[in-house]
Amino acid sequence: MSNNTATQYQGNDKLLLGIVLGVITFWLFAQTTLNIAPTMSAELGIEATWMNIAVSITALFSGIFIVVMGGLGDRIGRVKVTLLGVILNAVGSLLIVLSPADTVTFLMAGRIIQGLSAACIMPSTLALLKAYYDGVARQRAVSFWSIGSWGGSGLCSLFGGYMASNFGWRYIFWISIAISIVSFLLIYGTPESKVEDDGKKKGFDWSGLITFMIALVSLNVVVGQGSKLGWTNPLIMGLAGVFAVAFAAFYKIENSKDNAFVNFKIFNNKTYSGATLSNFLLNGAAGTLLVSLSLVQHASGMSAFEAGMLTIGYLVAILATIRVGEKLLQRWGARKPMIIGCSITATGILLLSMSFLYEWQYIIAAVIGYTLFGIGLGFYATPSTDAALSNVPEDQVGAAAGIYKMASSLGAAFGVAISAALYTGLMHVSSVPMAWLFVGRADNVAIRYAAAIALLFNVFMTLVAIISIMITVPKHKAEK
Repeated sequence: MSNNTATQYQGNDKLLLGIVLGVITFWLFAQTTLNIAPTMSAELGIEATWMNIAVSITALFSGIFIVVMGGLGDRIGRVKVTLLGVILNAVGSLLIVLSPADTVTFLMAGRIIQGLSAACIMPSTLALLKAYYDGVARQRAVSFWSIGSWGGSGLCSLFGGYMASNFGWRYIFWISIAISIVSFLLIYGTPESKVEDDGKKKGFDWSGLITFMIALVSLNVVVGQGSKLGWTNPLIMGLAGVFAVAFAAFYKIENSKDNAFVNFKIFNNKTYSGATLSNFLLNGAAGTLLVSLSLVQHASGMSAFEAGMLTIGYLVAILATIRVGEKLLQRWGARKPMIIGCSITATGILLLSMSFLYEWQYIIAAVIGYTLFGIGLGFYATPSTDAALSNVPEDQVGAAAGIYKMASSLGAAFGVAISAALYTGLMHVSSVPMAWLFVGRADNVAIRYAAAIALLFNVFMTLVAIISIMITVPKHKAEK
């Protein structure tokens, strides 16, 4: 169907519900591993290091391929690519459900396919929002899309913990398959949306994709395995060199091609650049959930469900404030609510880093911290997404949305990987600096210290996000 015919179609709530259900297959179901990783690791007999890779690899593969799939959606159809993503999620979830003990093969394959699924769904659904919704209707649609993503991430810990403790973690992925089927049925039949073919054949930028993959996979191994193997280990140092060379080659290739995998010229728009960079940094704080939830399970003996219950304020807050962020966007523009949101998020993570407190005091701090974390993300979500979508040409919206969501996925992947590396690398230290500061039990001080350092890294990420917004996003309200 041509783009002219497609533009006559107006998006409705049926399509929006199908899109939101597609989005939560990653943010709700795939992200439950942030909380249930210890449970899965114990049942499958997998080392914590491999489990940490399984947690982060989904976001990594999503980040690697999300721009490819966004551009593919522009060319062959955003509805087609979205439906492909929904099918891939069902396949990946099934592999995880069937994972046998004492092997990571099924688990890793399923998690990688889930990453490819997210790479299909996220940019194409954002492009559909821009194509089929206008003005206030688009901002409303973006808010609900954000509820699916940020709200799903808020619910994942509680939902995952409840399912793992009461029914078994495999049921999470059975439900994910069922949600994929419903999403497919709701979206199927939607008029196709794609960029009109200009008659010029453009080959795919395989050299850009390959160098990009080599760079990111090398960096992920360095971050995830550096503390275990040693930062001066020849393998780690060699992979760090591979990353540097591959990334330099990738940058040179992309600037010399008309069909570039990543069009760096799109970053000439400062508002888009600021939204994308801050999105990367704020999603880098996803390691907060992994570390804080692991802390209360390792140091206090909480079950996955009990740990997840601490995040209920996060869920309620983010669902309650996403529409508030939309209203603030309409009143002030994007800059102010983005800065306020990041500031509140940083405050929440800072409270979660106070692992030196007595257990009962930390539980109170954690409940408040998770709630502030959710409020901050709720304020930030819609203004940031709208700023990114509203500042790119129509014929680049799929690729631009792909880059924006690539920032989300890669930020989450590396944030989780770095946080996990800091946490697991420091939890066995023999001498804890300022050990006198940690009150209460003395047998878990090293674990609490490791968590505090890892969580302070996440605070740092949000502070850098604030600086990036202040530098790049204009103060005035953008004209629509």
